[in-house]
Amino acid sequence: MAASSRGSNSAAALFRRGQSSICASCRNAQFRPYSTGAEAAATAEAHHLKPTESEPHPPFTASRRSEYRIKSSFILTRAPLLTRSLAPFENAFFFYQKRLNERLVLPFRHTLFFKKDTAADLDWRIKFEERGRIAAKELGRYYAQGRNAWNDELLVGSTLSNEDRVREILLKDAENRVTEDGEEADPEEIVPVERPTDRITEADKTNDVRRLDRKLDRTLYLIVQGSDGKWQFPTEDVPTEEHLHETAARALESAAGVNMNTWMVGRVPVAHLVRQPEFNEDTSLKQRGEKVFFMKGRIMAGQADLKANKLGLQDFNWLTKEELMEKLPTDYFHSVRNMMADR
Repeated sequence: MAASSRGSNSAAALFRRGQSSICASCRNAQFRPYSTGAEAAATAEAHHLKPTESEPHPPFTASRRSEYRIKSSFILTRAPLLTRSLAPFENAFFFYQKRLNERLVLPFRHTLFFKKDTAADLDWRIKFEERGRIAAKELGRYYAQGRNAWNDELLVGSTLSNEDRVREILLKDAENRVTEDGEEADPEEIVPVERPTDRITEADKTNDVRRLDRKLDRTLYLIVQGSDGKWQFPTEDVPTEEHLHETAARALESAAGVNMNTWMVGRVPVAHLVRQPEFNEDTSLKQRGEKVFFMKGRIMAGQADLKANKLGLQDFNWLTKEELMEKLPTDYFHSVRNMMADR
């Protein structure tokens, strides 16, 4: 029998069976050994449903709206002010790059930059001799045009690329070695160059978490402490007539005052937190749940001030991501951690 004939006969047999025929899967489902009531109870428990609910996602109604409080929170951040410190390997790599550049470029001709027999020319020649007749300031005794120019890599454990060493060399080289009369200055006549500000501030040394001039190479986040002792971002309930970003701005002003120049990044939440409501045994509402939407912003100038806050707040901190992990509740921190920068 041809394949087309077998297909025609099979189709005809299906039509002759009529509407009473069901598939094997549906027929077996009618005789499942477990209880449908037990399945519904397990589903309700997994989705935090009320005892009277049977579906994990019931339709949104006015009665369910009263079970949640809608809140808007402001995550105010201070961006890093400094680049991060380099790792020893990175310092060594950039040091090697400088030496490699010395090998590849033409020799430095100081006559193109300093007029002969001037104070600047004398100053450069003094420092040039002190460096062993090497033009580069911080590369050590490395002769880029010499016989051993190929040996430009640092050995393991070398301190030539150490940041402190390089800084001291550059500061010493910046000192003026010539007097106003055009003669070489005596050691006691040399005026030291003003040193750059240290990366570690006084706030870092005293661990003052209320100051903004700490952890200059990290992002800081403002959190406030409520009257119940719990820490969180400035938060307020969202009334019917306000948008999320408007409530977040109002929450920040009510919590930390108006002495800050801030900028809200956008009007779309960067994170959210849902806390389920609690019910009594008779299905009545025991405690309302919360839906918190987090808005992100930057501080440009100013400082938080809780003296006249309207929310009963007790304290505030500027903390890094790792410090927030220790202060905030676990579920609260997990809801916002993905929007936080690694540094």
